[in-house]
Amino acid sequence: MSKESTIIEIELVEGPVRSRDWEPAPPGGAECVFRGITRPEHHPDHGDLLGLAYEAHQAMALQQMRELAEEASRRWSPLAIRLHHSTGMVPVGHSSVLIQVIASHRKEAFVSCQWLIDTLKAKVPIWKQETWQQGQTWSEGTPLTTDSERVS
Repeated sequence: MSKESTIIEIELVEGPVRSRDWEPAPPGGAECVFRGITRPEHHPDHGDLLGLAYEAHQAMALQQMRELAEEASRRWSPLAIRLHHSTGMVPVGHSSVLIQVIASHRKEAFVSCQWLIDTLKAKVPIWKQETWQQGQTWSEGTPLTTDSERVS
């Protein structure tokens, strides 16, 4: 299957993202879904986390998300890829990122999904500000694993 035959859906969504079924569902044998959920945390100086506010360079983020989906399509030939990421405020318990991959087999679905979230977090110009009960901080992010630790 070529990249042209992979269904690709890319979106930046104001507020939390929501999972949804494919309509119609591609005829794959496996679907892998990743949801990045704002977890409750406590900061010793700022109190409890209320939510995460995301900012993006929208045009560049959408372009890079599409390029990631196309690269995953070339590497693992999934039938469908959905990449959605939030902008704006995402409260604790809600999702800020959604990745859904449908493939013929589970290995391709899992590997594609993991590579997409790891690479999205490392490369796409989306920034996260933490909003606490008493103040705000900018997240420094999580570095991508080394090449030897990455899924290939």
